[in-house]
Amino acid sequence: MSDRYISRRISGLKPSGIRKFFDIAATMKDVISLGIGEPDFTTPDPILKAGIRSLERGDTHYTSNFGIIELRRALAEHLNRLYGLQYNPETEILITVGGSEALNLAAIALLNPGEEMIIPTPCFVSYQASAIMAGGVAVEVPSRMENNFDLDPDEVKAAITPRTKAILIGYPNNPTGAVASRENLLKIAKIAEEHDLIVISDEIYDRLVYGVQHVCFPALPGMRDHTLLLGGFSKDYAMTGWRIGYAAGPESLIKGLLRVHQYMVMSAPTMSQYAALEALQSGEPHVQTMLAEYDRRRKLIVSGLNQIGLPTFEPKGAFYAFPKVSATGLDDETFCNRLLHEQHVAMVPGNSFGLGGEGFARCSYATNYDLIEEALERIERFVRKI
Repeated sequence: MSDRYISRRISGLKPSGIRKFFDIAATMKDVISLGIGEPDFTTPDPILKAGIRSLERGDTHYTSNFGIIELRRALAEHLNRLYGLQYNPETEILITVGGSEALNLAAIALLNPGEEMIIPTPCFVSYQASAIMAGGVAVEVPSRMENNFDLDPDEVKAAITPRTKAILIGYPNNPTGAVASRENLLKIAKIAEEHDLIVISDEIYDRLVYGVQHVCFPALPGMRDHTLLLGGFSKDYAMTGWRIGYAAGPESLIKGLLRVHQYMVMSAPTMSQYAALEALQSGEPHVQTMLAEYDRRRKLIVSGLNQIGLPTFEPKGAFYAFPKVSATGLDDETFCNRLLHEQHVAMVPGNSFGLGGEGFARCSYATNYDLIEEALERIERFVRKI
């Protein structure tokens, strides 16, 4: 059947570059994948058991649209303890089906047709799509390696038009591993206040930082009531398959997200909510153990890529390195295609992540240390060959 029945808005969406390379790699043998941004750790045992206990108790029904109150209260305490934020768990926290649903809810609830969302790039592949699917316009503002892929407040300000409604930021960053400086975040806060804009801050990697302190955007002066904070349990607690996330913000904004959420999915998975509750209650030692191992891998892959001749700035968050593969004379798409087929190492071309990503490639070090060592040897063979 012809795809003429599909809306122009959807048919015009760019396919995910991550999935493209993952699907190719899945058909090949002996592939080392540095492509998928997913922890290689199994969900910690206490969290697993909490999910199992909930099933055994018969917690297999819908919850409140907002999510179970115990989880919302624990999350409010968690955010207050870490960042000094105060959210009313009754009306200002919404439990979602992963951080991805929270992102889509925010875009749908905020954007009228034709309104613009400014997105610093490179960024997670879903950011632009969320704006487009909501009927809005994604306005990309590229960051640069020479500035460690930090935000450029001046360029963000220059991108504002009368149609601008929101700024969407994601730090620690996927794909670059960058952590935005407090100085630049304060400038973004001032811009948002001056232009009466909402900031959507995706902080899904907030606990995965190395040698720096994460700056929680709504905790900046005056920003709590201008910000939708998006987060989740997938990355920090190795819970990707549980599909559990959240949005926190002023009641007026959360009410808008809730209206979409209740028609879209009803409620997040019940057993996952109880597992997330356990993660907040007892997961911290496991977070620190995984963080230490990610840091060990981070040092290995960054040093290795630089020695090979692929310039790589030091990522301070998440679990990604972002080498400049154009140093080989190949564009990022060609580099990643040839590397996959010739040396069976999967990386994702930087152009998948928006403006500023061209010429780079994303390497996930959420991969076994020994496999990273082997991948580096294969990458070196490939680079020497070309």
